[in-house]
Amino acid sequence: MEIKVLGTGCAKCQRLYDATQAVLEREGIDAKLVKVEALDEIMRHGVMITPGLVIDDELKSTGRVPRDKVLAQWIREAAARG
Repeated sequence: MEIKVLGTGCAKCQRLYDATQAVLEREGIDAKLVKVEALDEIMRHGVMITPGLVIDDELKSTGRVPRDKVLAQWIREAAARG
């Protein structure tokens, strides 16, 4: 599984990255977590407001940091799909 946090390095982007990393550790899920700061790649995903969250090439969220419960659910569902 690959998870991308899209953003140019703002505080919300860092919070989303940290929250995602914490969920992965807490749930014991092995995933590749990547920060994407290049504007062209962010735009390629259709994100106009950062941060953005992409799990296995599926855009899950833009412009906010989802609650841990929601974030964990998305990650568990993606992990279950393999």
